[in-house]
Amino acid sequence: MELLADLTPLRASPDFRRLWIGTTLSTTGSALTSFAVTLQVYDITRSPLAVGLIGLAIMVPLLVVGLVGGPLIDTVGKRTLILACTCGNMAVSAALTVQALLGPDVVWQLYVLVAVQSAIAAIGAPARRALTPALLPADQLTAGLALQRLTFQITLIAGPALAGVIVAAPHLGLRGCYAIDTASFAASVYGVGRLPAMRAVRSSPERAGLAAVAAGLSFIGRTPVLAGAFLTDLTGVFFGLPTSLFPAINAARFGDDPRTLGLFTAAIGVGGLVSALLSGPLRAVARPGLAMLVSVSVWGAGFAVFAVAASLWLTLLALAVAGAADTVTVVFRGLIVQTVTPGELRGRVTAADYIVGAGGGQLGSLEAGAVGSLTTPVISALSGGLLAMAGAVVIGAALPAFRRYRQPSAVVPAPAVVPAPGAVPAPAVPASAVVQDEGLLADADDAGVEPGHDDVAR
Repeated sequence: MELLADLTPLRASPDFRRLWIGTTLSTTGSALTSFAVTLQVYDITRSPLAVGLIGLAIMVPLLVVGLVGGPLIDTVGKRTLILACTCGNMAVSAALTVQALLGPDVVWQLYVLVAVQSAIAAIGAPARRALTPALLPADQLTAGLALQRLTFQITLIAGPALAGVIVAAPHLGLRGCYAIDTASFAASVYGVGRLPAMRAVRSSPERAGLAAVAAGLSFIGRTPVLAGAFLTDLTGVFFGLPTSLFPAINAARFGDDPRTLGLFTAAIGVGGLVSALLSGPLRAVARPGLAMLVSVSVWGAGFAVFAVAASLWLTLLALAVAGAADTVTVVFRGLIVQTVTPGELRGRVTAADYIVGAGGGQLGSLEAGAVGSLTTPVISALSGGLLAMAGAVVIGAALPAFRRYRQPSAVVPAPAVVPAPGAVPAPAVPASAVVQDEGLLADADDAGVEPGHDDVAR
């Protein structure tokens, strides 16, 4: 049973359980919208570059709002902030439903709505992630992060596969995807609304505005473990994530069937789901940095095989392998962020983590679409996968402190978030989340990371 995912957080914490269930249902609905927007843009333009520009529409507000919003997460009650963001994204999904019903098909309108949705998520998603250390004790944090990744994998499987069926249905189509997504936000509102009110802890007077943003970026830059985690993930998705090429490759190889297109993304989710369900052994991994480097290499190899696969079964198998590797990468990136970052900076660093996790994928989609338009979709996907593998080797050589980093196990009673008056007290968090390892900071120059280095582009 140790091979399977640890379900202790779901059994032991009712708050985490409600949050996890609500998030899973809501993000599955959001996957319908993501699929529908991609297909709608491609149907209008028939251009991989136009599909890649969806990534630019997401990335720009994600980067700007995400960085500026980090201090807001550290200072505002997280429950209220997440509820406000959830309602905002529900309104955007409703607007997408209306445009699909009324028409006409206008690409810039889709870009604008996607950009607004990205700006809202740039604050709401990191705030949601920052709740985890407050809801779970330190010895359940890895299991909790793996379960959150399980949500993502369920979304990847159920969302695109269901979206392909919905779009193919004569009386539903794209508007059906948007409408179901709008309704699914109710589950997220329920999960967050039942949480206790929480406020951030301050260990020192907080600087405001750009100074607060600079403090978070400076901490990332002078901590080679964080810099290495962000750079490794960013390298993998920038070069090795060819989602903007999916419609073109599907059209060339499999007759432009929307159901087959849905299977592409679903295959990534299946691989990730298997990896998340069998995540028990991840608790025993002592060197998360090295594990990230290996998993990103496997990720790149999976997409390189996808680029040249002639049959559907090999195409889906390669995507499933990439998805399995991605789960390992994301779990260990989140673990490093939550345990290396002190409580007073967690909102800002988590916001940067979200930018790396979400924005980098959009940047990679834009890169893949641009290269695919200049060359061919096959060349773009193949070269991207190979470059992702090479990038992992370079980062491992350039950042030895990241490659050698070992996960600490000490726990101290110093929660990153405490309850408001009358709420349930929060559990302890790892010692490394409060006090930094001075040896790691001292190795910054040796690791090749300059103070203030900004690697948060994903």
